[in-house]
Amino acid sequence: MLKIEEIHELIKLIDDSTIDEFTYENEGAKIKLKKNKEVVQQVAAPAPVAPVQAAPAQQAPKAQAPAQTEAPAQEAAASENLHKITSPMVGTFYASSSPEADPYVTAGSKVKENTVVCIVEAMKLFNEIEAEVKGEIVEVLAENGQLVEFGQPLFLVKAE
Repeated sequence: MLKIEEIHELIKLIDDSTIDEFTYENEGAKIKLKKNKEVVQQVAAPAPVAPVQAAPAQQAPKAQAPAQTEAPAQEAAASENLHKITSPMVGTFYASSSPEADPYVTAGSKVKENTVVCIVEAMKLFNEIEAEVKGEIVEVLAENGQLVEFGQPLFLVKAE
């Protein structure tokens, strides 16, 4: 079974490549990654892994509730053709590198594709999230210290 760090590295490599879909099978475990923002699937044959898979599925309804409250923001994004920067993993959202530091970006900040906009901490690993597009931050959708889900919108960016 792959470690979370190895899965994170795979995601980053696939994201930086021209590959749209990737499947990995080893020792009865299967991981399928798709670039088109679909949920990463992890299927494992051993019985002890099944309860671990149940936990993210149980958390999914919790992620649905904030998404429903953010519906007006998401509808605005669709109508104004804004880009959503989403969380690539489950973790804790941090707007700055330390509690004393200023946030990486705020509404109105200009960003480039490689501009770090926040950190998502997962299992003591601090992952810098980049803007992905050139433009201006229109809205920050997550609060500092908030638990975020995979695929949850974090920022709205008006792309240039």
